Amino acid sequence: MKRLFNFAIVSCAVVGVGSICAPSLRQDAIAGPGAVDQSEIQRQLIITHTGQPDASAAAGKDEAGISVSDEALSLYPTAAQCGECHKQIYDEWSSSQHAYASISPMFHKFEQKFTSMTQGTVGTFCVRCHQQVGTQLGEKRETPLWQRSQISREGVTCITCHRVKEQYGKVNGERRVEPGKIYEPVYGSGEKSAIKNVRANKETYSVKTSANGRGNDIHKGMIKNDQITKSEFCVSCHQVAVNLGIKLEIVWDQYRDSPARKAGVSCQDCHMGKAPGKPDGYAKAPSAIVGGKEINPGRRHANHRFIGPGYSIAHPGIFPHNPKALTTSVEDWLKFDWRAGWGTAQFEDKVAGGKIKVKFPKRWADPNDREDARQIIGENIAKLDERDKLRKKVMENSSKVDGPYIEGTPSVGTDLAFTYKIKNVNPGHNLPSGSLGAQPQLWVNVALVDPDGHNIWESGYVDSNGDMADLHSLDVAAGRIDTDQQLMHFQTKFLTTNVKGTDREMYLPVNFDIDPLPQLRPPQIPTTVLNHPPLVRMENHSLAPLAEKKAAYRVPASLIKKPGKYQLAFRMRSRAEPIYFMRFVGATKAMEQAMNERIMNFHDFAVEVDVKG
Repeated sequence: MKRLFNFAIVSCAVVGVGSICAPSLRQDAIAGPGAVDQSEIQRQLIITHTGQPDASAAAGKDEAGISVSDEALSLYPTAAQCGECHKQIYDEWSSSQHAYASISPMFHKFEQKFTSMTQGTVGTFCVRCHQQVGTQLGEKRETPLWQRSQISREGVTCITCHRVKEQYGKVNGERRVEPGKIYEPVYGSGEKSAIKNVRANKETYSVKTSANGRGNDIHKGMIKNDQITKSEFCVSCHQVAVNLGIKLEIVWDQYRDSPARKAGVSCQDCHMGKAPGKPDGYAKAPSAIVGGKEINPGRRHANHRFIGPGYSIAHPGIFPHNPKALTTSVEDWLKFDWRAGWGTAQFEDKVAGGKIKVKFPKRWADPNDREDARQIIGENIAKLDERDKLRKKVMENSSKVDGPYIEGTPSVGTDLAFTYKIKNVNPGHNLPSGSLGAQPQLWVNVALVDPDGHNIWESGYVDSNGDMADLHSLDVAAGRIDTDQQLMHFQTKFLTTNVKGTDREMYLPVNFDIDPLPQLRPPQIPTTVLNHPPLVRMENHSLAPLAEKKAAYRVPASLIKKPGKYQLAFRMRSRAEPIYFMRFVGATKAMEQAMNERIMNFHDFAVEVDVKG
């Protein structure tokens, strides 16, 4: 099978390190976001994370942050500290969505919009999952990244799970991290714990269990928490309901009724196993390397990448987490224009030869510093690229596509009708799952190419912003492109009741009416009676576990003008956030560009269709 989406029927708008490829009948529907001016990217990245055009000027002026003492911080060990002995786990975690939870620019934009719309009444609703330790330390929700502690910037870090003492069944982030210095015990599965042996041979392993002495810091023991290997452990942050009673994230609900649970398959089996998205067992690896010696070689290894379809749009100097990057502040990283090529041999040779002139920030005035930074960024981009491969695996392992099934005999002057069968082969939860009502996006892109190589028909094309051509597309609303009437997508939306009482798709469960402020109306009838809050409900397009859906298409007869060999190309596409929603929350152009660059294409293939005369 030829894979036509890679060349013959694709137009690509190159943007930075990646490209947006979307075959289409119209140029204005495929262009995607154009390349952003590099100085503008730098400025927007700083605004994204700081809210002000000059982060260094903003630092110290914002009174949102608090001063956390070194003694208090010592009670919450960082992932970088844990990585001294657990290097493999740290490397896996460092590019995970858990590690991204606090740094995500999209999280900050969405959280601020949500807080503004509810006039602050949601309090720490969002940050207590995304920045749990920082919230527990007393950092205010509006504290910018550059004023937060390192442990807060680590998001869902090691101790977020391994210092949880109680077996919680609560949702919405309602659980507590046990404070304690790095020497205090941690909580885990308890499988083949060898800490006692290491402690009994401190000199051999060069470790210490207090501030006195020499060697690596080590915790005094492992306390077993049976829940950490069970799906119930994930509930606290992966089952979330907003104040109206709408469930914003419903992975637990879906899993609770799934074939996977009935078969005894846990969340960890699919998301921490050796095969992304499949319960095919676990890899083997030592639990730690202490004093150059492997501890527990051959032990069952839980992959801490927590593989899913999400990805980063943050500056690659601040994510993935990289110990080498910690010597540079967040605000200085955000001033490093990595897209312009700073630190590369080609760029630096031009600067040295006077071919280009750049007014560098003070921190990056030395070319050696720029080259060191480029090396770190290169390592981080390589990690993101590796994660992209795993993202694709988890989606392909979780779904199956059969077809096309063509009706009748294709011939000139007749409609070409065909279908595909798309199945969610994941037994654990819907496809897609996660946060509903706004993201994630999953859709089908199909195109027909005539014998001359012209793309004559398509469904699943995108507009000039990269959005699907549905009712949320800004280009569709402006009349620049047609609505994609045959679009097949799996994005769940909120339905809200508006001024005239009609249902309307929205990306947040907020009812807009003639009042100047949006109304989060209290229910007049108990939610349990209706099974959803009055005036707000969900429009579910996702596929239930093991469910199948037909994607049916019809190419008009007027487009089938000549006999010969046609190519019918298929692919599925996945993106973490729609661009229209990013604009709603105030995202920058640089954020949009990064979001579109890593759109994932999978199950891409093409078949030949013989059209008779």
